[in-house]
Amino acid sequence: MRLFIAVYPSAEALDDLSRLVRTLAVSRAAERGVNARVIRRPLWHVTAAFLGDVDEQRLPRVHAALDAAVAADGTGAQPPTLAVGGGGRFGRGRFTLLWAGLRGEVPQLSALASRARRELRRARVRYDEKPFRPHLTIARPGDRISAEAIAEDIATLDRYHGPRWSADQIHLVRSTLGPHPVHETIAAWSVTGARAGD
Repeated sequence: MRLFIAVYPSAEALDDLSRLVRTLAVSRAAERGVNARVIRRPLWHVTAAFLGDVDEQRLPRVHAALDAAVAADGTGAQPPTLAVGGGGRFGRGRFTLLWAGLRGEVPQLSALASRARRELRRARVRYDEKPFRPHLTIARPGDRISAEAIAEDIATLDRYHGPRWSADQIHLVRSTLGPHPVHETIAAWSVTGARAGD
């Protein structure tokens, strides 16, 4: 199964971001029939670690790693308070990806992602070792809309500051690819140290 570890903004934060995204050039282009590949709201998340294909028999190792990651802080610190704001692009031309960034206690979120990755290494679970760059992917327009339109959207995202929310859970998510991708949380952990639902 294809897995990643994610943090999700609150429903209020996603509602607010949805209103902004509807005003972006990528969304206006999509309404005109351009394949701007605007990401659907249920798929918006911040990836803490991407594991890729994981054999089901190795799931207990992943669970144990995340148990350890949320317990490893040991300070009793509150979960990070964040807000969606800012944005940018990854790639150029047909590889262009538009993203929204995070504001607030981002260093604390980065520390959580680092603990998760450290515990995955200890559990000998492979993951993509690209540096953690906290963001939510908004669209993958490639070169189907102009560079000027992308620059306009980045400027709009730069001015945006969404409602604050608490990153109080991390989720282990199964991703199913296809024309209509699906993300399904298979387990979640409270950042204060307990598995959600325990």
